[in-house]
Amino acid sequence: MFDNIDMNRPFTLTALTEENRRFARGRGVSANCASMRFLPAFHDTISGETHLSLLPNGSVSPVHLLDGLPEHWILERDHRHRVTAVKSSIISGFVRNGHFYTREDLVSLPNDA
Repeated sequence: MFDNIDMNRPFTLTALTEENRRFARGRGVSANCASMRFLPAFHDTISGETHLSLLPNGSVSPVHLLDGLPEHWILERDHRHRVTAVKSSIISGFVRNGHFYTREDLVSLPNDA
């Protein structure tokens, strides 16, 4: 299911930005799927843990943010203490009704989903 993950490379802020560019014209970005009640989230493909993307105040973020993820996922922070890299097993996606969807899943969903 998660065959395209490079387990030798951490998931970084740069990778997240590249994903947003790649999916910008479809439902694989927050702005294009929020009306369907999909919430930005991250999933650990090894442990199965899923966490919503959170703002600094703890509320759900409208977009994917690495800050706010569990400490045991974090590999690197910048000089301002912002998260810049997490474990390579982490992928971005969305949660709806307690189920995690990859960006690819959303692109392939029927229009009435």
